[in-house]
Amino acid sequence: MALCGRSALLPPPPRHRPRPRAPGPFVSCSRLRNIQSILTQSSKSQPDGILCILGIDSRYNEGCRELANYLLFGLYNQNNNDFERTGFPEEVLDDIIILIKPDSVHLYCNPVNYNHLLPYVAHWRNLHFHCLTENEYEDEEAAEEFKISSFVDMVRDCSRIGIPYSCQGHLQIFDMFIVEKWPIVQAFALEGIGGDGFFTMKYELMDVSVDLWKTYSKMDPVSLEDLLFEDLMIFEHQWTNFFANFDTEIPFILELSESQAGEPFRSYFSHGMISSHITDNSPSRQPFVLFGSHSTKENLNSGNFNFPSEGHLVRNTGLGGSTAKHMVVQCVSPKGPLACSRTYFFGATHIPFLGNDNEMHKQTDQVTLLSQIYSAVVEAVLAGIECYAKTSTESKAKEVAEQVLLSVLDTVGLAQLKSALRSKIAFQIQAVNNHGRITPLDNEDSLSLIKTASMMVFDIPDLLTGRGCLGSVVFSESFLTSQIQVKEKDGSISPDSRHVILTAAIPRFASWLVEDSDVKLSEKAQEVLKEDKSFLGTLLTGGDGVYICSSNPQAVPAEGKLYFFSDGILFFDPHHGSISISKNHMSSISLYDGDSNSVVAALFIDFKSSLLPHLPVEFHTQNQFLMIALFPKRKIYKAFYSQVFSSWQNQTNSGLSLRVVQEEFLSEEQKRLHSSVQKLFNALSFSSGERCRELKLSAAIPELERFVQHFTVSSVSTKPVMRAHLPVLLQQSETIPDSKAEGDKVIITIITGLPGCRSSDLCAFLVAFTKEHGRWMVYRQTMDSPECFSASHFQRYLAGLLEAQQNLGVRQAAYAGKSKRLLVVLQGYTDVIDVVQALQTHPDPDVKSSFIIGAVNTCVEPLSCYMEHRLLFPKFLDQCSQGLVSNVVFTSHATEQRHPLLVQLQSLIRAANPGVSFILAENGIVTRNEDIELILAESSFSNPQMMRARYLMYPGWYEGKYGAGPVFPPMVQICVWFSRPLEKTRFVTKCKAIKSLLKPSPFSGNIYHIMGKVKFSDADKVIEVCHNTSANSLSLVPVPEGPAPPDSRSDPRDCSSQQEYFLVFIGCSLKEEDIKDWLRETAKQKPQRKALKTRGMLTLQEIKNIHVKRHLDPLPAGYFYNGTQFVNFFGDKMDYHPLMDQFMNDYLEEANREIEKYNRELEEQEYHDLFEQKT
Repeated sequence: MALCGRSALLPPPPRHRPRPRAPGPFVSCSRLRNIQSILTQSSKSQPDGILCILGIDSRYNEGCRELANYLLFGLYNQNNNDFERTGFPEEVLDDIIILIKPDSVHLYCNPVNYNHLLPYVAHWRNLHFHCLTENEYEDEEAAEEFKISSFVDMVRDCSRIGIPYSCQGHLQIFDMFIVEKWPIVQAFALEGIGGDGFFTMKYELMDVSVDLWKTYSKMDPVSLEDLLFEDLMIFEHQWTNFFANFDTEIPFILELSESQAGEPFRSYFSHGMISSHITDNSPSRQPFVLFGSHSTKENLNSGNFNFPSEGHLVRNTGLGGSTAKHMVVQCVSPKGPLACSRTYFFGATHIPFLGNDNEMHKQTDQVTLLSQIYSAVVEAVLAGIECYAKTSTESKAKEVAEQVLLSVLDTVGLAQLKSALRSKIAFQIQAVNNHGRITPLDNEDSLSLIKTASMMVFDIPDLLTGRGCLGSVVFSESFLTSQIQVKEKDGSISPDSRHVILTAAIPRFASWLVEDSDVKLSEKAQEVLKEDKSFLGTLLTGGDGVYICSSNPQAVPAEGKLYFFSDGILFFDPHHGSISISKNHMSSISLYDGDSNSVVAALFIDFKSSLLPHLPVEFHTQNQFLMIALFPKRKIYKAFYSQVFSSWQNQTNSGLSLRVVQEEFLSEEQKRLHSSVQKLFNALSFSSGERCRELKLSAAIPELERFVQHFTVSSVSTKPVMRAHLPVLLQQSETIPDSKAEGDKVIITIITGLPGCRSSDLCAFLVAFTKEHGRWMVYRQTMDSPECFSASHFQRYLAGLLEAQQNLGVRQAAYAGKSKRLLVVLQGYTDVIDVVQALQTHPDPDVKSSFIIGAVNTCVEPLSCYMEHRLLFPKFLDQCSQGLVSNVVFTSHATEQRHPLLVQLQSLIRAANPGVSFILAENGIVTRNEDIELILAESSFSNPQMMRARYLMYPGWYEGKYGAGPVFPPMVQICVWFSRPLEKTRFVTKCKAIKSLLKPSPFSGNIYHIMGKVKFSDADKVIEVCHNTSANSLSLVPVPEGPAPPDSRSDPRDCSSQQEYFLVFIGCSLKEEDIKDWLRETAKQKPQRKALKTRGMLTLQEIKNIHVKRHLDPLPAGYFYNGTQFVNFFGDKMDYHPLMDQFMNDYLEEANREIEKYNRELEEQEYHDLFEQKT
């Protein structure tokens, strides 16, 4: 990038750049893993989780806010206007608690900020939302109680909790009693809804601020983007101000002091250090501006820039008090990692060609010497950076840099200086964190930090007089490396490296004409403009706004005035003075303009060695060519075509004519140079803004785009990637080479989902619908396994399937026209990545290479997604993951596409996987052919974008080394086998009652799903049962008659032949005995023995019945019946027969005989428990 006269193209200081809605999920997940790595360090005292509380609940703790901004990409920055526009109060938007555990994240939020957070967090692995619905949130008291109970639930399994107590630059002494005063932590001690005691007494708290700061300093694509668009812009602006000091004072440069020249750097650094609250002053990281002989080793290392000298002027800091011939400059970012140093010159490094050989002036000898040494230093540093990027070894980089330096000195004829300078060379590479603090290179934290490579050549002697010291030459650049570990076919690991120089836009070479002799020579060259005929021929046209470019890494496009003559050109700018190039010094001239008036017209001039003394040092190149860039829409562009083009093209007297070339005939270096100025032209067409900045950056750092693609992969993980996949990851190819033709492979279609998702229904539909299209095999998970998915069982199945296919022999030809397909149907809390890795890690390479995953489809029953509130069932979002899942099939609410629940779930899934396709299939029945094609796609999973997403989201997946994390809350799968029929009414009643018995967190004993095959006592058919508690749906479908498939149980028992029926219960903390007791209540109950009756057990009705039956029995002597009552001899009246006691005794005797008979018969009957084996 040119700084017109070196400065106009550097941008002004930036205003806050708005963050895109949400950065890519790859960086987000990578940042989360970086934080989680703190919890997995091999230390006895590492915490179980890191707790981040925002807003009033942590008394606005800055450390917590800093962590949230790291994870949420500045969402909670004070200058973020997104929240302000919502109109909600700050305390509602800040209402967030994050608990980060080694393999999961718990997030409390409210329905208001939920939608704002979703794009930032939905792709996090094993994410658990603690959030109320909108209706529930309306009750303020209930909402507060829910927050407290959620906080208690989140930390329940922890014993040591890390607190991000301090933010960077504001280290505070950790005080757990201050944490105890945080409102939400105080509420933890509330009786009834709290955690039963004081938080700080129940948990061990520790400060993790320092570990977090190290993590924040690790560069990733988003922090690199922030650096380029914010920090680097401010950094470059200081150089703009620096150049302005010289460009505006050109007539008075001699009177400039080091203090005046360095004021922009000094103010930038000192003011930044004050606001950074960092007191560490490292001399090697301080800015400086030193002129001429004052740039000695002692002054460079003294760190005295805080007290700059007003007495050291350009005119008195040369040898013996003469004019300085150069200056050394360093700018340092006070609160960031950027720094770079340069050596610039007072005087011309060339003699303008005036038509004959000019003698070298003594005044330029020192400038030429210093510029040649500086040129060698620049090449040496760039070579050292390249070596370090490949080897990550400073000693090797230093060795290469010194070799290159000495080699270039030989090339330019300064071999006599080598011995004198050998001991005065200092090369070093420093790693710097994002606050500008130096970190040792051998520290593992330094791998992802920005580094500065610098070389100084101290105290250069004056070759002419042999006395005195010319001063020193310095050069440094800030750079970032990227290294991907690549696994070759033979299993070996080799690194693939890239690097980018972040400060490349700062001009590496600049000079000002300060000596009268230099100015006069430049003016003399311009006299040809007044002559009718000169050594350059006749003047044709001229104008400003022209750029001269070189492939030399020191050179940036220099803007100035260009005059075309019949036999040459004359270029002028304030820094170089006049550069005259006669056609006698040219080998060829070619023009490339892309046949378009929107393409920069480029004149490529191949020149002879005789031009080198008349060309500034930074334009010297081995391939000896220059490029003159004419921007469209400028006057000089139009004038060239109207007044120069035909003249030069038809010119024959000099033997050199202009030829027009097409793009394919340009060399790679010419293409690179033209691309760079084309981007510069495009950037200048924008007045300002982010797009303008992007184009300018791309022009100044052409390798940036490719580096970012590489860095995006390398910053995610150090896990190796396959060599064949690397071009796809770097977005350089859209095809993935495969050793085995896909037609020879069995295509696996995976259908998965939570229990109750109807994946089996979808499978049955697909098999029935497409049975004529190919050979189908179906794999279902084992029912009596304690885990939802068994990798070893799946691998054995694949091996057996392949062996069976190979044994088909000749019969296989009959199926040649049909595709081979395996449907893998899973229903449970299975993480899809586990299924993929089970195939990837198959112990038999032949089996692994014989199968290919076509597409992964996830079935979703909207009513069966939430455990309570907005807490999703385990692995729900992970079953919709980007890079794995191509389609989400909604198996209910298909006819109600605007149903609020369906819309909300689609929004949630879309945030987690933006590229997923939604398919509506009520009860598993797909109604559109295109949807069936999506489900059965043969290459969706191996799509390059999917492949790239897998590598970036699940590092190590290809070798099966990605840990999916546990199911939480822990789900138990219990399979119960039995041999007796159930009572249908009792079973249905018990199933329907489960939902009302569900308990809140921690959900112990909750049954969420029942499935299996049973027989009811009122029918002979076997019934397939599927009950889902959340949806409160019960399906009872008769099993079709016919041969049954072989039992898939992994551990067949001796009793399996007698036990015909089974039920699988899925839920939290279930116990087999409790499940059996529950199931026994649905079977025919064993009759109970009847107890013998006693007088006290007789009911009034029984007594009345006895009286009715026997009230006409004979009366004893002295009693008579008057028609309504019984009367004795004395006239006493009674309602009951006088012998009623005897009648009741007779009744009891007879009833007890019946009871005893019943009990005897009951004891003689045989009763079988539901789980008793048939004999």
